Amino acid sequence: MNPLLQRLQPYPFERLRQLFAGITPSPAHRPISLGIGEPKHAAPDFLKRALADALDEGLSNYPATAGTPALREACAGWVQRRYGVALDPATQLLPVNGSREALFAFAQVVVDPTRPGATVLCPNPFYQIYEGATLLAGAQPHYVPSVAERNFAVHWDSVPDEVWARTQLIFVCSPGNPAGAVMPLDEWRRLFELSDRHGFVIASDECYSEIYFRDEAPLGGLQAAAQLGRSDFRRLIAFTSLSKRSNVPGLRSGFVAGDAALIKPFLLYRTYHGGAMSPVVQAASIAAWNDEAHVVENRRLYREKFAQVTPLLAEVLDVALPDASFYLWAGVPQRFASHTPGLGADEAFARELLAQYNVTALPGSYLARTVQGDNPGAGRVRLALVAGVDECLEAAQRIVAFCRGG
Repeated sequence: MNPLLQRLQPYPFERLRQLFAGITPSPAHRPISLGIGEPKHAAPDFLKRALADALDEGLSNYPATAGTPALREACAGWVQRRYGVALDPATQLLPVNGSREALFAFAQVVVDPTRPGATVLCPNPFYQIYEGATLLAGAQPHYVPSVAERNFAVHWDSVPDEVWARTQLIFVCSPGNPAGAVMPLDEWRRLFELSDRHGFVIASDECYSEIYFRDEAPLGGLQAAAQLGRSDFRRLIAFTSLSKRSNVPGLRSGFVAGDAALIKPFLLYRTYHGGAMSPVVQAASIAAWNDEAHVVENRRLYREKFAQVTPLLAEVLDVALPDASFYLWAGVPQRFASHTPGLGADEAFARELLAQYNVTALPGSYLARTVQGDNPGAGRVRLALVAGVDECLEAAQRIVAFCRGG
């Protein structure tokens, strides 16, 4: 067996299963899960029709790893409309089977484990694939804390110069998971300057870019590069997906875009790795990227939901409307730390909430790593408002009752 597998840590939902062992959820309440970030809004009907219409021809052909020209052009067209950025569909863009597999595979391409001290930077808390990709690429992760005082933005200036010097790749997540912070242009400028100085690659995870609550859409990495005169997108690759944008996590469809000098070896890797997208999925993806009406409606539903749920939860939890994404990153009352010896406040809160009100929340400490005695996710829970408005509102009402009675 690959010895690097032994470095992987249990996935947060495995830890959650262990935390809930022996707990009987309240039988007086129907179960509501705010634990997993899996979109529950209905998939668009036109997308289902596009899938069905492509079955006869699509199942009879091996797909090309680079995807069809029509798909690449649809993705590039969306980037142009969304960010005002022009891409060469043939050299600066590549379809992928969702951002998760692409983020993992990309690290295997970029990281050179033979270089001393190979390091990859990732936010803390973070999407766990960043860490797994780093470890299995033979590199060492360096966790960069998110700072509550800055709306949980990543504190890149906390990274020592000697760490920057050995960094080969950094994972950026904007809008962020779990706190929803969006990186402003000045932070992008800082990262680009550091990339120029040290030669590391930036992987920009932007899968939540289309769920936002204010008038201005979140700034994207390619957009920031273009505004700063980096039209070649050197050492930058952006990752995006249809899962959240179009409510089709089961479709497993997205694309990467940016530096052509990185796209080329990534295509080579994926050709051997077997990363081609099904022609059926490609046909549906073209339809999705070419339509914006369903995205506007999806965003409206999230805005309605967050407008009702956030002020309600703010009565009992330390929580505020995020910049974007579909999570609330909520601080729990510290009194819960004393309820169950050996558990943090976020873990005890999640256990007791399930037992008393049959609502699932994910402890924030499970999404982070302890560095120098501090876990930046401790004392918080991630609440995924992915179900319908009524169900999320009911969950919030139960949490309020739980906190006031706890």
